Amino acid sequence: MAIYQSDLVGSASIGVYLLTTDKMVIVPRWVSAGKAERFGEWLKAKPIRTTIGGSVLVGALMCGNSKGILLPHFVRDKEIKAVKSVFRGNVTVMETRRTAYGNMVLANDYGAIVDPRLKASEIKKVSETLCVEAVAGEVAGLPYVGSLAVATNKGVLAHPLLRDPERKLLEDVLKVPVDVGTINCGIPYVGTGLIGNSYSTVVGLLTTGPEMFIIGHAFDVVKEDG
Repeated sequence: MAIYQSDLVGSASIGVYLLTTDKMVIVPRWVSAGKAERFGEWLKAKPIRTTIGGSVLVGALMCGNSKGILLPHFVRDKEIKAVKSVFRGNVTVMETRRTAYGNMVLANDYGAIVDPRLKASEIKKVSETLCVEAVAGEVAGLPYVGSLAVATNKGVLAHPLLRDPERKLLEDVLKVPVDVGTINCGIPYVGTGLIGNSYSTVVGLLTTGPEMFIIGHAFDVVKEDG
């Protein structure tokens, strides 16, 4: 497994714009085909170039694992079609006023931690779509778990102020080791600058050597030239 560094049009906040699972990596449509292919090669995943509801904030608006994808209510038909052209799992449009599911759900193929402000019916739909147990929880005492941590089938990297009971919940539900760290030279919202799957991890271009050491330990990856 490897760790790469990259940016998107000068932004190191790649987690806001990108979503990856073990099977695909979704990038905004304005990203060049060549760069999209590079992300696909790094992550060993099929690249899809699309927007979500016309927005480039793909990573903030959608989430998923190898079994399912959650999309906000304003996603367009052509965008759903683009996702389904590659992805063969469950695709669910969440018909609620909430939209930033990438920020509200932290998931891998073993479990999901969700924003405790979601209704029970919404949590049930998350569970059914991703085919995993979904449990309400927080990271560092905050509800937007998807921006505060990143989970793969190898490990979790979370906000450095993660509490002990939160760590235990993450480990119990996601069934992988949990570590803490920062991204992009001290940013604790690690979901904004990091994407990863079972094969590799991509971090924002401002991420420092010490940060990459911790990330590499969390996800069992090694630094590669990007």
